[in-house]
Amino acid sequence: QVQLVESGGGLVQAGGSLRLSCAASGRISSYTMAWFRQAPGKERESVAGISWSGDSTGYADSVKGRFTISRDNAKNTVYLQMNSLKPEDTAVYICAAKGARAPIYEYWGQGTQVTVSS
Repeated sequence: QVQLVESGGGLVQAGGSLRLSCAASGRISSYTMAWFRQAPGKERESVAGISWSGDSTGYADSVKGRFTISRDNAKNTVYLQMNSLKPEDTAVYICAAKGARAPIYEYWGQGTQVTVSS
């Protein structure tokens, strides 16, 4: 079992930055990791993903160029650096993990709130 705990959310003005962290209770070196977000009244959407090695990353078009996902397998931690934040980035951000060949994400964190004011 892998437990994921997010931190780093909070209030920030538009144009500001936040760094989210996702700490895993177990080793995540072999897992694909991702960040999702869900805003009130909206469907959950994928934000960013990263391969087990960190060599491959992917981003939603809405955050490309502003957000950066990274990982430190030695610390069992995944990060999401968010720059140039916009009010539409306001959401609960959720960390997720799966085996590299697994069809779905199996492990999910509880989420951390990010609120961007205009």
